[in-house]
Amino acid sequence: MIKLKTPFSREDLQDLKSGDIVSITGYIYTARDAAHKRLVELLERGEELPFDIRGQVIYYVGPTPAPEGEPIGSAGPTTSYRMDAYTPQLLDVGLMGMIGKGKRDDEVIAKIVEHGAVYFTAIGGAAALIRSKIKSAEIICYEDLGAEAVRKLYVEDFPVTVTIDSKGVNLYDIGREAYLNSLK
Repeated sequence: MIKLKTPFSREDLQDLKSGDIVSITGYIYTARDAAHKRLVELLERGEELPFDIRGQVIYYVGPTPAPEGEPIGSAGPTTSYRMDAYTPQLLDVGLMGMIGKGKRDDEVIAKIVEHGAVYFTAIGGAAALIRSKIKSAEIICYEDLGAEAVRKLYVEDFPVTVTIDSKGVNLYDIGREAYLNSLK
């Protein structure tokens, strides 16, 4: 397992390969489509984002309420394509990693390559495991969005898989190809 600490630089990500298993420690941010829309609207108006996005990771999650004594509730990944309309603009201003589940569109993949970023996936059915890796959570903006508010999480050994590496190699493509070849 490859261990990474946030924030990321292009150099931190350049040797990762699609399919690598990675453990992330440090601060990551949460945001889903409603928050992404607001963030991009700020950029379009020439305004500052509510957090410094350079080198950061956004986890696509809308966690459930935190049980007593816990920093967060169930925190499984959200389908990523819902953020595709907004992700290129965030990559342009320094976002270096995204965590979700599912495919990304061609424009997002091109921007990942352009900026040397990485798209990670988290295991969709492992919300309890993921929650155990989140040590703190605080809402930093858009509290009115409830579960979709932007949160700053501190994570330790957060397990993810490199799905689209900084060269654009996509696990969904190479995995499918390998499977089909195995049937021959």
